[in-house]
Amino acid sequence: MSRISFTIDGVTVQAIKGQSILKAADAAGIYIPRLCAYRDLVPHGSCRVCSVKVNGRIQAACVQTVIEGAVVENNTPELEEYRSNIIDMLFVEGNHFCMFCEKSGFCELQALAYRFGIAVPKYQFLYPKREIDMSHPHVYVDHNRCILCGRCVQASQSMDSKNVFQFIGRGIRKRLQVNGDSLAKTDLKVTDEAVSVCPVGALVRKRVGYETPVGLRRYDEAPIGDDIEPGKGDR
Repeated sequence: MSRISFTIDGVTVQAIKGQSILKAADAAGIYIPRLCAYRDLVPHGSCRVCSVKVNGRIQAACVQTVIEGAVVENNTPELEEYRSNIIDMLFVEGNHFCMFCEKSGFCELQALAYRFGIAVPKYQFLYPKREIDMSHPHVYVDHNRCILCGRCVQASQSMDSKNVFQFIGRGIRKRLQVNGDSLAKTDLKVTDEAVSVCPVGALVRKRVGYETPVGLRRYDEAPIGDDIEPGKGDR
């Protein structure tokens, strides 16, 4: 394989030609925050949390391929503020009540807020009116918590060989839709990867919430990114 080198915050990183900056950074033990990107899915750069500066220009690290000699900035005050603002907006444009959410402790959005030191969003809460679909016997969809990352849409198609989820609408009217009158009218199974890949509490398996005690949940034990960059996630 053809290999090239570039730098991330002054650290020289070896990468495979055609590899994304995000995957090259992961392989080098450098964590770049992300929400929509998932290891087994084709990246599409929708959340922009993984934004880095490449030769002075902001790019989404999950879709930007590495180039020889590129100078990538990842951990800077400007980018930290940029990412923090995105996370803030994701919280206020939905209804995320973490203290009552079954995904608490396993939620990637919540974990990123902890990593960035966000206790309360600085923007005004919008409190939109959104539906909860409880029709399925084993899974429910809570649109209040959906961040439109697209993971479930991709996973249903490419991993489950189905088409259960899709987006409808544009702009502020964009929302997740199922290919039936309700979730119960689809061929979704509780074991489908589309359920597992949700980073927040939008797609949740029934009757398993709160099984793991507080203090033993995934992001109680270690901050998000610690699996890539051990010991450096707790800034």
